[in-house]
Amino acid sequence: MKQVLEFLGVIALVQGVAGLVYEFTGWLRGWGLVQRLDFLDGREIYGSVALLVLAFALFAATESRKP
Repeated sequence: MKQVLEFLGVIALVQGVAGLVYEFTGWLRGWGLVQRLDFLDGREIYGSVALLVLAFALFAATESRKP
């Protein structure tokens, strides 16, 4: 279970960073999940920040679990 949480945290972190990089620089076009979700149209920065917060929450949950 710990490895699953770590994996999901890494995926959320990469997607959040990719979304922010695209929004601020235009690089990594089509690489992020946030740009593909229609209901986040116009709110991509908020979605990317939410993914970053989720990633850190998953990392914290991973650290709090016993081995």
